[in-house]
Formats: sequence, structure tokens, C-alpha cells
Amino acid sequence: MNEANFIKELSSKKYRDRAFTKLLDLYQERLYWHIRKIVGTHENADDVLQNTFIRVYKSLSKFKQESSLHTWMYRIAYNESIRFLEKEKKKSFSSLQEVSDTFLSNLKSDVFFDGDQAQIKLHEILSTLTENQKRVFQMKYYDNLKFREISKLLNISENTIKTHYYAVVKHIEKNITTIEYIEKIKA
Repeated sequence: MNEANFIKELSSKKYRDRAFTKLLDLYQERLYWHIRKIVGTHENADDVLQNTFIRVYKSLSKFKQESSLHTWMYRIAYNESIRFLEKEKKKSFSSLQEVSDTFLSNLKSDVFFDGDQAQIKLHEILSTLTENQKRVFQMKYYDNLKFREISKLLNISENTIKTHYYAVVKHIEKNITTIEYIEKIKA
């Protein structure tokens, strides 16, 4: 089924519930991992994902089809994730560095994290970036979104997105090499 017909079903009172179930099947896992990279833990990602789909369901009638359904839902998931982080930050009055340190600590002890040392090092390096740089990298590298899609999601020019992404790649390459060198010296 093409997207236009699917959107019609989502907008139809008669077919909405069936189409929404299909929407959940199609996008739940992808949105979960998109959210998880932003909020850090499985429990938080589940909460934000639930809020995301509630917002999607309530906002279907407002979807103007100016972007793809996928891009529109990613934008909602991104906004819900940022709202969640802002609430958490207000609760704890933490600095961004404390939030990053907590995220890394939670990641290392998370039973759902099955990454190796290289992935932990990557997350450590990512924690030193600005929020925009981190989001751009995650959306391009992990979610495999196009620069154009990321630009729409974040409301940042495509050239700025590219600049952020390639600067992050260079930063990661430099710091992974530095970390590996330091570990060799320690050994």
C-alpha cells in the first residue's frame, strides 16, 4: 500500500484503529531506538515511545503531508524525547555533563545494552559533543536518515547538518585513535 492510501486509512474513522495498529507494527521498533539513543535507558525510552504514539494518534488529523509520515513521526519522537530530557533536567537540576555521566553509567549497567568496549568509547566521545552535533550524528549514523530529512526534523539548514556530521566524524576518528593509543601505553 502506498503512503497516501495508508494516510487516508489513518484519517478514516472506519479504518483508523486497524491502520494505527499497522503503523505501530511498522514504526515501533525504529522509533524506540531513535528515542533510546536520546533518552538513554530502556524504561525511559518505553515511556517516551508511548507518549509519542499517543501524540501521533491525536495529531493524525493535523498531518499536512508536507513531509513523509516517517519524517513527521520522527519529529514527534524527537520532540517528545527532548521534552522528557528537559523535565528530567529540571527535576535533578543537573548540568549537561552530569546528565551525560549518568547516561554513560546507566548504559554500562543496562541489561539491554549488548555493546562492546568500542561502542562504549563511541558513546563517551558522543557525550562530549553539543546536543545538535550529537543528534545529527545519531540520526545519520544510527537511523540512516538523509541529510535532507535531518534538516527537516531539526529545522536546521542542510549545509549546517552536513558540517555538524563531518565535524563529528573527524572528532570521533581523532579521539578513538587517541583512546586506543592511551590504552596501548597503559598495557
